[in-house]
Amino acid sequence: MPTRMIALLALALLTPLATAADLFTNPPKGRARARDLGVPFDGAPGPLNAITDIEGVLVGHTTLISGSGKLIVGKGPVRTGVTAVLPRGLASMQRFSFAGWYSQNGNGEMTGTTWVEESGFLEGPVMITNTHSVGVVRDAVIAWRVAHAAADATGAWWSLPVVAETWDGWLNDINGFHVRPEHAFHALDTAHSGPVEEGSVGGGTGMICNGFKGGIGTSSRRLSEKDGGYLIGVLVQCNYGRRQNLRIAGIPVGREIESEDPYAWVPSEAAEHGSIIVVVATNAPLLPHQLKRMARRVSLGIGRTGSIAGNGSGDIFIAFSTANAAASDVDHVVELKMLPNNSMDPLFAATVQATEEAIVNAMVAAQDMTGVDGHHVNALPHEKLRAVLARYNRLTH
Repeated sequence: MPTRMIALLALALLTPLATAADLFTNPPKGRARARDLGVPFDGAPGPLNAITDIEGVLVGHTTLISGSGKLIVGKGPVRTGVTAVLPRGLASMQRFSFAGWYSQNGNGEMTGTTWVEESGFLEGPVMITNTHSVGVVRDAVIAWRVAHAAADATGAWWSLPVVAETWDGWLNDINGFHVRPEHAFHALDTAHSGPVEEGSVGGGTGMICNGFKGGIGTSSRRLSEKDGGYLIGVLVQCNYGRRQNLRIAGIPVGREIESEDPYAWVPSEAAEHGSIIVVVATNAPLLPHQLKRMARRVSLGIGRTGSIAGNGSGDIFIAFSTANAAASDVDHVVELKMLPNNSMDPLFAATVQATEEAIVNAMVAAQDMTGVDGHHVNALPHEKLRAVLARYNRLTH
């Protein structure tokens, strides 16, 4: 029996099939991005201003939206999904990538990171979903790897997938376990290069950021030729922060834009909660310890938006390099290239800049959403944002 058929049969025995209520919704395309609104940012973006500017990196989403009204656990409403980032496309399973990870605040989960730390490699995709769906997505990635390559040829007899999460329970029936293996398969199998869908898509469907609708966002930076011309791309799933702390282009816009606080019932001393997952990709030839250094700089980009990395927030980041493609070869001594540490400052700056812009892109692309029990979250209003930035003379156009 073909390996893929074996994997799918095993999953069919372990999990219920998708019902008609599970929707692979079409992600919105052509949504405005922060630069379209005149928001200023530091640094020069790549051609797409997305993590897919790094050659070989693919991104896919499965977005699940169904139902409305009162929460009925197991039935909905459903506002959730899965996002997949493949460092080298399907070759990610055979050619691993040097990687490093960092936890700014650990009230969250990113599986597989102990092996990333130990080995220095990212062995496969990075998946992002909701907090209570990490397990099913992790198991699905293993099945997907087996289905796409013979175990004895790739070392897929065992696998430690990297799966991260943020909590969407304010809008989504998170204890209904609506994310299923086929949803992870769909995100992986439809991952693509080119423009990346942003906002309320994939794992970011039900997320809230700085008191407004959050979700998936991306950005990139191209270094000058003097600094090597390398590309750095960032993808975020943002679900953190308070409106009062929100800063965009250095301006405290959250204090100047009135909006219903989705977490008004939470005591103020406990209101800084949520999470953010950040994936950093680069084509610069970096070793694992250098990539960990880049992952640490993500915190500075999030800080530019006003985050304090509160006690209840899971702020977890992973960075990988697509250079040194033969690094994981096992049958010969491997020759590597490494950028000198004293040449890394431009990469650090690019990581900070792209992280900040990716977060704002996620908020700009998101739309108003109503979820369980009528909980409503407003999107960041574009015209009000422009008006605030105009008062501070911070618009580019």
